[in-house]
Amino acid sequence: MRIFARMHRFLPLLLLVAACAGGQSPVSRPSTDPPVPTTAPTTTTAPANPTVTTTAPETTITTESLGALTGLRLETVAEELAFPVMLLPSESGVLLATKDGRLYEFDESAGVGPVVLDIRDRVRDGGEQGLLGVAERDGRLFVHYTANNGDTVVSEFTAGEVVILRLEQPASNHNGGMIQFGPDGALYLGLGDGGGAGDRYGHGQNTESLLGGIVRIDVDTGESSLWSYGLRNPWRFWFDGEVLYIGDVGQNAFEEIDVVEFASTGYNFGWPITEGLHCFSPPSGCDPEGITLPVLEVAHGDAGTCSVTGGIVYRGAAIPELVGHYFYSDYCGSWVRSFRWDGAGAVEQRDWEVGPLGRVVSFGIDSQGEVYILTDSAVHRLVPIRSG
Repeated sequence: MRIFARMHRFLPLLLLVAACAGGQSPVSRPSTDPPVPTTAPTTTTAPANPTVTTTAPETTITTESLGALTGLRLETVAEELAFPVMLLPSESGVLLATKDGRLYEFDESAGVGPVVLDIRDRVRDGGEQGLLGVAERDGRLFVHYTANNGDTVVSEFTAGEVVILRLEQPASNHNGGMIQFGPDGALYLGLGDGGGAGDRYGHGQNTESLLGGIVRIDVDTGESSLWSYGLRNPWRFWFDGEVLYIGDVGQNAFEEIDVVEFASTGYNFGWPITEGLHCFSPPSGCDPEGITLPVLEVAHGDAGTCSVTGGIVYRGAAIPELVGHYFYSDYCGSWVRSFRWDGAGAVEQRDWEVGPLGRVVSFGIDSQGEVYILTDSAVHRLVPIRSG
Protein backbone atom coordinates (compact mmCIF):
# COMPACT_ATOMS: atom_id res chain seq x y z
CA MET A 1 0.00 0.00 0.00
CA ARG A 2 1.22 3.48 -0.82
CA ILE A 3 1.44 5.94 2.06
CA PHE A 4 0.64 9.65 1.96
CA ALA A 5 2.70 11.39 -0.67
CA ARG A 6 2.57 14.55 1.41
CA MET A 7 1.26 15.39 4.86
CA HIS A 8 -2.17 16.99 4.48
CA ARG A 9 -2.96 19.87 6.78
CA PHE A 10 -6.04 18.39 8.39
CA LEU A 11 -4.71 14.83 8.76
CA PRO A 12 -2.51 14.23 11.81
CA LEU A 13 -1.15 10.91 10.58
CA LEU A 14 1.31 10.01 7.85
CA LEU A 15 1.19 6.24 7.70
CA LEU A 16 -2.00 4.32 6.88
CA VAL A 17 -2.60 0.90 8.35
CA ALA A 18 -3.87 -2.02 6.32
CA ALA A 19 -7.61 -2.27 5.74
CA CYS A 20 -9.87 -4.72 7.48
CA ALA A 21 -9.88 -7.47 5.85
CA GLY A 22 -20.78 -2.43 -14.09
CA GLY A 23 -23.17 -1.79 -16.40
CA GLN A 24 -26.78 -2.52 -15.74
CA SER A 25 -28.85 -5.21 -17.44
CA PRO A 26 -31.77 -3.49 -19.17
CA VAL A 27 -35.23 -4.99 -19.27
CA SER A 28 -37.05 -4.17 -22.48
CA ARG A 29 -40.33 -2.38 -21.96
CA PRO A 30 -42.05 0.58 -23.64
CA SER A 31 -41.35 4.08 -22.36
CA THR A 32 -44.97 5.16 -22.73
CA ASP A 33 -46.44 3.69 -19.55
CA PRO A 34 -49.24 5.82 -18.10
CA PRO A 35 -48.09 8.11 -15.28
CA VAL A 36 -48.76 7.19 -11.69
CA PRO A 37 -51.87 8.92 -10.28
CA THR A 38 -50.76 11.92 -8.24
CA THR A 39 -51.24 11.70 -4.50
CA ALA A 40 -49.80 13.68 -1.62
CA PRO A 41 -46.48 12.22 -0.44
CA THR A 42 -46.80 10.21 2.75
CA THR A 43 -43.98 10.29 5.29
CA THR A 44 -43.56 9.52 8.93
CA THR A 45 -42.38 11.96 11.55
CA ALA A 46 -38.72 11.95 12.46
CA PRO A 47 -37.88 10.59 15.92
CA ALA A 48 -37.60 13.19 18.67
CA ASN A 49 -33.80 13.12 18.81
CA PRO A 50 -32.05 16.47 19.15
CA THR A 51 -30.77 17.73 15.83
CA VAL A 52 -28.27 20.33 14.76
CA THR A 53 -29.91 22.65 12.27
CA THR A 54 -27.72 24.01 9.50
CA THR A 55 -28.66 26.75 7.09
CA ALA A 56 -27.20 26.99 3.60
CA PRO A 57 -25.19 30.20 3.24
CA GLU A 58 -26.87 33.04 1.40
CA THR A 59 -25.00 35.40 -0.90
CA THR A 60 -25.17 39.15 -0.38
CA ILE A 61 -23.85 40.02 -3.84
CA THR A 62 -26.23 42.04 -6.02
CA THR A 63 -26.51 41.96 -9.79
CA GLU A 64 -26.57 45.71 -10.32
CA SER A 65 -22.94 46.10 -11.37
CA LEU A 66 -22.35 42.67 -12.89
CA GLY A 67 -24.17 42.98 -16.19
CA ALA A 68 -27.06 40.81 -17.33
CA LEU A 69 -26.55 37.06 -17.13
CA THR A 70 -26.85 35.71 -20.68
CA GLY A 71 -25.59 32.17 -20.18
CA LEU A 72 -23.02 29.85 -18.64
CA ARG A 73 -19.80 28.46 -20.05
CA LEU A 74 -17.20 25.89 -19.04
CA GLU A 75 -13.72 26.70 -17.83
CA THR A 76 -11.54 23.59 -17.87
CA VAL A 77 -9.41 23.37 -14.73
CA ALA A 78 -7.91 19.86 -15.03
CA GLU A 79 -7.74 17.20 -17.75
CA GLU A 80 -6.46 13.65 -18.33
CA LEU A 81 -7.63 12.42 -14.93
CA ALA A 82 -8.44 8.88 -13.83
CA PHE A 83 -12.24 9.24 -13.51
CA PRO A 84 -12.75 12.03 -10.96
CA VAL A 85 -15.82 11.39 -8.78
CA MET A 86 -15.92 14.10 -6.11
CA LEU A 87 -14.66 17.62 -5.54
CA LEU A 88 -15.38 19.18 -2.17
CA PRO A 89 -14.12 21.88 0.18
CA SER A 90 -12.35 20.80 3.35
CA GLU A 91 -11.25 22.77 6.37
CA SER A 92 -7.89 23.41 4.73
CA GLY A 93 -8.68 23.67 1.05
CA VAL A 94 -10.33 21.61 -1.66
CA LEU A 95 -10.10 17.86 -2.25
CA LEU A 96 -10.50 15.87 -5.48
CA ALA A 97 -11.19 12.12 -5.44
CA THR A 98 -10.69 9.70 -8.32
CA LYS A 99 -12.46 6.37 -8.65
CA ASP A 100 -9.23 4.37 -8.69
CA GLY A 101 -8.66 5.14 -4.99
CA ARG A 102 -6.74 8.41 -4.78
CA LEU A 103 -7.46 11.71 -3.07
CA TYR A 104 -5.66 14.88 -4.18
CA GLU A 105 -5.24 18.43 -3.02
CA PHE A 106 -6.95 20.68 -5.53
CA ASP A 107 -6.43 24.34 -6.33
CA GLU A 108 -9.20 26.36 -7.97
CA SER A 109 -6.64 28.02 -10.26
CA ALA A 110 -3.79 25.53 -10.62
CA GLY A 111 -5.83 22.32 -10.67
CA VAL A 112 -4.69 18.97 -9.27
CA GLY A 113 -2.05 19.01 -6.53
CA PRO A 114 -0.28 16.30 -4.49
CA VAL A 115 -1.85 12.98 -3.53
CA VAL A 116 -2.91 13.02 0.13
CA LEU A 117 -4.48 9.56 0.28
CA ASP A 118 -3.83 6.48 -1.85
CA ILE A 119 -5.85 3.33 -1.14
CA ARG A 120 -5.68 1.75 -4.60
CA ASP A 121 -4.42 -1.48 -3.04
CA ARG A 122 -7.79 -2.07 -1.34
CA VAL A 123 -10.19 -0.60 -3.92
CA ARG A 124 -11.88 -2.61 -6.67
CA ASP A 125 -12.07 -0.13 -9.53
CA GLY A 126 -14.26 -1.10 -12.47
CA GLY A 127 -17.68 -0.26 -13.85
CA GLU A 128 -19.80 1.13 -11.02
CA GLN A 129 -17.30 0.13 -8.35
CA GLY A 130 -14.32 2.01 -6.93
CA LEU A 131 -13.76 4.95 -4.61
CA LEU A 132 -17.26 6.42 -4.77
CA GLY A 133 -17.63 9.08 -2.09
CA VAL A 134 -15.72 11.35 0.29
CA ALA A 135 -16.81 13.55 3.20
CA GLU A 136 -14.86 15.58 5.75
CA ARG A 137 -15.81 17.18 9.05
CA ASP A 138 -13.87 18.46 12.05
CA GLY A 139 -10.59 17.23 10.59
CA ARG A 140 -11.99 13.72 10.10
CA LEU A 141 -11.94 12.19 6.62
CA PHE A 142 -14.50 9.58 5.56
CA VAL A 143 -14.37 7.50 2.38
CA HIS A 144 -16.89 5.18 0.72
CA TYR A 145 -15.27 2.57 -1.52
CA THR A 146 -15.68 -0.89 -3.00
CA ALA A 147 -13.38 -3.43 -1.35
CA ASN A 148 -11.41 -5.93 -3.40
CA ASN A 149 -14.01 -8.61 -2.63
CA GLY A 150 -16.87 -6.37 -3.76
CA ASP A 151 -18.11 -5.26 -0.33
CA THR A 152 -19.32 -1.71 0.30
CA VAL A 153 -17.01 -0.08 2.87
CA VAL A 154 -17.29 3.26 4.68
CA SER A 155 -14.13 4.08 6.64
CA GLU A 156 -12.57 6.93 8.54
CA PHE A 157 -9.00 7.79 7.55
CA THR A 158 -7.63 10.00 10.28
CA ALA A 159 -5.61 7.82 12.65
CA GLY A 160 -5.24 4.93 10.26
CA GLU A 161 -8.29 3.25 8.72
CA VAL A 162 -11.27 2.61 10.97
CA VAL A 163 -14.02 0.69 9.18
CA ILE A 164 -17.41 2.11 10.17
CA LEU A 165 -19.65 0.09 7.85
CA ARG A 166 -18.99 -2.99 5.76
CA LEU A 167 -21.81 -4.45 3.70
CA GLU A 168 -21.86 -7.39 1.29
CA GLN A 169 -23.04 -6.55 -2.22
CA PRO A 170 -24.85 -9.17 -4.35
CA ALA A 171 -23.74 -7.63 -7.67
CA SER A 172 -21.20 -5.22 -9.09
CA ASN A 173 -23.65 -2.50 -10.12
CA HIS A 174 -26.03 -0.18 -8.25
CA ASN A 175 -23.53 0.33 -5.43
CA GLY A 176 -24.68 3.93 -4.94
CA GLY A 177 -21.84 6.25 -4.03
CA MET A 178 -22.50 9.57 -2.33
CA ILE A 179 -21.70 10.29 1.29
CA GLN A 180 -22.42 13.64 2.94
CA PHE A 181 -23.03 14.95 6.42
CA GLY A 182 -26.64 15.88 7.10
CA PRO A 183 -28.17 18.68 9.18
CA ASP A 184 -28.18 16.44 12.28
CA GLY A 185 -24.42 15.81 12.14
CA ALA A 186 -24.76 12.19 10.99
CA LEU A 187 -23.15 10.83 7.83
CA TYR A 188 -25.56 9.83 5.07
CA LEU A 189 -24.82 7.18 2.42
CA GLY A 190 -26.68 6.44 -0.80
CA LEU A 191 -26.95 2.74 -1.70
CA GLY A 192 -28.52 1.11 -4.74
CA ASP A 193 -30.84 -1.90 -4.77
CA GLY A 194 -28.07 -4.49 -5.04
CA GLY A 195 -27.73 -4.61 -8.80
CA GLY A 196 -29.07 -6.59 -11.71
CA ALA A 197 -32.28 -5.32 -13.28
CA GLY A 198 -35.86 -4.93 -12.11
CA ASP A 199 -34.85 -5.01 -8.42
CA ARG A 200 -33.60 -8.56 -8.88
CA TYR A 201 -32.72 -9.00 -5.21
CA GLY A 202 -35.87 -7.44 -3.78
CA HIS A 203 -34.25 -4.65 -1.77
CA GLY A 204 -36.19 -1.65 -3.08
CA GLN A 205 -39.21 -2.13 -0.79
CA ASN A 206 -37.42 -4.13 1.90
CA THR A 207 -37.04 -1.94 4.98
CA GLU A 208 -35.02 -4.66 6.70
CA SER A 209 -32.15 -4.08 4.25
CA LEU A 210 -29.84 -1.07 3.96
CA LEU A 211 -29.71 -1.52 0.19
CA GLY A 212 -31.98 0.58 -2.00
CA GLY A 213 -32.08 3.67 0.19
CA ILE A 214 -30.37 6.47 2.08
CA VAL A 215 -28.53 5.18 5.16
CA ARG A 216 -27.89 7.22 8.30
CA ILE A 217 -24.54 6.49 10.01
CA ASP A 218 -23.40 7.68 13.43
CA VAL A 219 -19.66 8.01 12.78
CA ASP A 220 -18.83 7.90 16.49
CA THR A 221 -20.72 4.70 17.36
CA GLY A 222 -20.85 3.04 13.95
CA GLU A 223 -24.61 2.60 14.30
CA SER A 224 -26.42 2.63 10.94
CA SER A 225 -30.09 2.71 10.03
CA LEU A 226 -32.26 3.05 6.94
CA TRP A 227 -33.40 6.69 6.65
CA SER A 228 -35.44 6.28 3.46
CA TYR A 229 -36.00 3.55 0.89
CA GLY A 230 -37.42 2.75 -2.55
CA LEU A 231 -34.40 3.98 -4.55
CA ARG A 232 -32.81 2.16 -7.47
CA ASN A 233 -29.35 3.74 -7.46
CA PRO A 234 -28.92 7.15 -5.77
CA TRP A 235 -25.46 7.81 -7.20
CA ARG A 236 -25.49 11.47 -6.10
CA PHE A 237 -27.59 13.40 -3.57
CA TRP A 238 -27.17 16.79 -1.92
CA PHE A 239 -28.16 18.37 1.38
CA ASP A 240 -28.99 22.06 1.07
CA GLY A 241 -29.75 23.11 4.62
CA GLU A 242 -32.86 21.14 5.64
CA VAL A 243 -33.72 20.00 2.10
CA LEU A 244 -32.39 16.84 0.42
CA TYR A 245 -32.07 16.50 -3.38
CA ILE A 246 -31.58 13.00 -4.84
CA GLY A 247 -30.71 12.00 -8.40
CA ASP A 248 -31.97 8.40 -8.67
CA VAL A 249 -30.81 6.44 -11.72
CA GLY A 250 -33.71 4.79 -13.56
CA GLN A 251 -33.82 1.50 -15.43
CA ASN A 252 -34.47 1.96 -19.12
CA ALA A 253 -37.18 4.57 -19.46
CA PHE A 254 -37.13 7.37 -16.85
CA GLU A 255 -34.62 9.18 -14.64
CA GLU A 256 -35.81 11.10 -11.59
CA ILE A 257 -34.99 13.91 -9.18
CA ASP A 258 -36.48 13.67 -5.69
CA VAL A 259 -36.63 16.60 -3.26
CA VAL A 260 -37.74 16.15 0.36
CA GLU A 261 -37.63 17.92 3.69
CA PHE A 262 -35.12 16.52 6.15
CA ALA A 263 -37.54 17.11 9.04
CA SER A 264 -39.40 13.94 8.04
CA THR A 265 -38.01 10.46 7.53
CA GLY A 266 -39.16 7.06 6.30
CA TYR A 267 -39.72 8.30 2.73
CA ASN A 268 -40.58 5.60 0.22
CA PHE A 269 -39.43 6.77 -3.22
CA GLY A 270 -41.27 3.96 -5.01
CA TRP A 271 -38.76 1.68 -6.71
CA PRO A 272 -39.56 -0.88 -8.15
CA ILE A 273 -43.27 -0.02 -7.96
CA THR A 274 -42.52 3.17 -9.84
CA GLU A 275 -39.81 4.47 -12.13
CA GLY A 276 -39.99 8.24 -12.26
CA LEU A 277 -43.66 9.22 -12.39
CA HIS A 278 -44.65 5.96 -14.09
CA CYS A 279 -45.58 2.48 -12.96
CA PHE A 280 -42.84 -0.12 -13.28
CA SER A 281 -43.99 -3.20 -11.36
CA PRO A 282 -46.78 -3.71 -12.22
CA PRO A 283 -46.34 -1.83 -15.52
CA SER A 284 -49.75 -0.19 -15.12
CA GLY A 285 -52.31 0.29 -12.42
CA CYS A 286 -49.79 0.49 -9.58
CA ASP A 287 -50.83 1.87 -6.20
CA PRO A 288 -49.05 5.14 -5.34
CA GLU A 289 -50.29 5.19 -1.75
CA GLY A 290 -47.43 6.05 0.59
CA ILE A 291 -44.98 6.81 -2.23
CA THR A 292 -43.09 10.11 -2.40
CA LEU A 293 -43.08 10.89 -6.11
CA PRO A 294 -40.20 12.75 -7.78
CA VAL A 295 -40.40 16.47 -8.46
CA LEU A 296 -39.44 15.76 -12.07
CA GLU A 297 -38.54 12.93 -14.39
CA VAL A 298 -36.42 12.86 -17.55
CA ALA A 299 -37.36 10.34 -20.22
CA HIS A 300 -34.76 8.32 -22.07
CA GLY A 301 -34.56 9.78 -25.52
CA ASP A 302 -34.59 13.33 -24.15
CA ALA A 303 -31.30 14.70 -25.51
CA GLY A 304 -29.58 11.32 -25.16
CA THR A 305 -30.53 10.77 -21.50
CA CYS A 306 -29.59 7.39 -20.00
CA SER A 307 -28.38 7.83 -16.38
CA VAL A 308 -29.04 10.92 -14.28
CA THR A 309 -26.13 12.58 -12.50
CA GLY A 310 -27.45 14.30 -9.40
CA GLY A 311 -25.81 17.60 -8.62
CA ILE A 312 -25.68 20.46 -6.13
CA VAL A 313 -27.55 23.59 -5.08
CA TYR A 314 -25.67 26.74 -6.02
CA ARG A 315 -24.72 28.97 -3.07
CA GLY A 316 -21.77 30.84 -4.57
CA ALA A 317 -21.24 34.55 -5.19
CA ALA A 318 -20.25 34.75 -8.87
CA ILE A 319 -23.79 34.05 -10.16
CA PRO A 320 -26.20 35.59 -7.62
CA GLU A 321 -29.10 35.22 -10.07
CA LEU A 322 -28.87 31.43 -9.64
CA VAL A 323 -28.49 31.16 -5.87
CA GLY A 324 -30.80 28.35 -4.79
CA HIS A 325 -30.78 26.63 -8.19
CA TYR A 326 -30.14 22.88 -8.22
CA PHE A 327 -27.83 21.83 -11.06
CA TYR A 328 -27.92 18.31 -12.49
CA SER A 329 -26.93 16.41 -15.64
CA ASP A 330 -26.81 12.99 -17.30
CA TYR A 331 -23.95 10.58 -17.95
CA CYS A 332 -24.90 10.03 -21.60
CA GLY A 333 -26.85 13.17 -22.47
CA SER A 334 -24.18 15.49 -21.04
CA TRP A 335 -26.64 18.36 -20.84
CA VAL A 336 -26.67 20.81 -17.92
CA ARG A 337 -30.01 21.82 -16.38
CA SER A 338 -31.16 23.58 -13.25
CA PHE A 339 -34.28 24.46 -11.31
CA ARG A 340 -35.22 26.14 -8.08
CA TRP A 341 -37.27 24.29 -5.48
CA ASP A 342 -39.98 26.57 -4.06
CA GLY A 343 -41.22 24.14 -1.44
CA ALA A 344 -43.90 22.72 -3.69
CA GLY A 345 -42.31 22.09 -7.07
CA ALA A 346 -39.44 22.67 -9.48
CA VAL A 347 -39.69 26.23 -10.80
CA GLU A 348 -37.45 28.36 -13.04
CA GLN A 349 -36.31 25.28 -14.97
CA ARG A 350 -33.38 26.07 -17.25
CA ASP A 351 -31.46 24.16 -19.91
CA TRP A 352 -27.95 25.59 -20.22
CA GLU A 353 -25.93 25.47 -23.43
CA VAL A 354 -22.37 25.11 -22.14
CA GLY A 355 -20.69 23.35 -25.05
CA PRO A 356 -19.26 19.83 -25.34
CA LEU A 357 -18.86 18.06 -22.01
CA GLY A 358 -18.38 14.32 -22.44
CA ARG A 359 -19.67 11.86 -19.86
CA VAL A 360 -20.83 13.76 -16.78
CA VAL A 361 -19.95 11.81 -13.64
CA SER A 362 -20.47 14.22 -10.76
CA PHE A 363 -20.70 17.80 -9.54
CA GLY A 364 -18.60 19.60 -6.96
CA ILE A 365 -18.07 22.91 -5.21
CA ASP A 366 -14.98 24.78 -4.14
CA SER A 367 -14.33 26.76 -0.97
CA GLN A 368 -16.32 29.69 -2.40
CA GLY A 369 -19.34 27.59 -3.31
CA GLU A 370 -18.73 27.80 -7.05
CA VAL A 371 -19.95 24.88 -9.18
CA TYR A 372 -17.73 22.34 -10.92
CA ILE A 373 -18.74 19.60 -13.35
CA LEU A 374 -16.69 16.38 -13.32
CA THR A 375 -16.57 14.20 -16.40
CA ASP A 376 -14.84 10.83 -16.64
CA SER A 377 -11.52 12.55 -17.39
CA ALA A 378 -11.73 16.26 -16.56
CA VAL A 379 -12.88 18.95 -14.14
CA HIS A 380 -14.70 22.04 -15.44
CA ARG A 381 -15.86 25.14 -13.60
CA LEU A 382 -19.19 26.79 -14.50
CA VAL A 383 -18.71 30.52 -15.03
CA PRO A 384 -21.21 33.18 -16.03
CA ILE A 385 -21.52 34.88 -19.40
CA ARG A 386 -22.67 38.48 -19.03
CA SER A 387 -23.55 41.32 -21.32
CA GLY A 388 -21.65 44.56 -21.21
